[in-house]
Amino acid sequence: MAFRSNRLAWLGVALLAIIVFSAVFAPWIAPHDPLQQNILHRLQPPSSEFLLGTDTYGRDVLSRLIYGSRVSLVVGFVAILIAMVVGSAIGILSGFIGGVFDRVVMSLLDVMLSFPTLLLGLMIAAMLGASFENLIIAIAITEMAPFARVARAPTISLKQRDFIEAGRAMGFSDSRLMGRHILPNMLSEVVVVGSMWMASAIRTEASLSFIGLGVPPPTPTWGGMIREGFENILDSWWLAVCPSVAILLTVLALNILGDALRDAIDPKTRVE
Repeated sequence: MAFRSNRLAWLGVALLAIIVFSAVFAPWIAPHDPLQQNILHRLQPPSSEFLLGTDTYGRDVLSRLIYGSRVSLVVGFVAILIAMVVGSAIGILSGFIGGVFDRVVMSLLDVMLSFPTLLLGLMIAAMLGASFENLIIAIAITEMAPFARVARAPTISLKQRDFIEAGRAMGFSDSRLMGRHILPNMLSEVVVVGSMWMASAIRTEASLSFIGLGVPPPTPTWGGMIREGFENILDSWWLAVCPSVAILLTVLALNILGDALRDAIDPKTRVE
């Protein structure tokens, strides 16, 4: 009920739905081939034929923007899903075992958290090389630590509860206690963090693409479009502004949705 009554949450849902719809149905929505070059249409301003203008190769900016949403959403979703699964597993295992193992794991996570997300992603992407798969791996590694932190805290509290002690008395294995009794009780918190950090993953993807460590061209990406348009920002403003606005709206939608989910799950954070 808290989510349904939150009008701002529905704004985030609507924005995200439009972006996802455009990405899924890109071949039917895009007015032109995003890879087709035509030097005669080079750097044309927005018009009835090219609603958002053309780039330095005469490619339709709107079509590239629509197809670019596919890369951002897929990279963000897959990277966060990997980070969520691996990071949560590390956090639950660390909190459940405790002791020296917990201190060592937390020290390693503190080292990862001490690096800015973009800087850490930049180092990993530079070592792995520019490709779609390596970009996902780099972003997933940078986002693991927050999920491990989020999963560890409730695990430490839950493992001392009576139902866990009862499970131990009944002979349940540690894996069963962690997977079937602890995980379901903190899954909602992890999902909320995932919705928020997906926005960070999309920003990181755009930043790495901007500096040439993302998906190689000619595949359209929002970060790559901003980089290509930066050289002509004074004469052809639409080249950099349009993908920037797309990133802004996507991150805004995810942040709004994440805040709404957090408020719905934890009434203490709700602002009346």
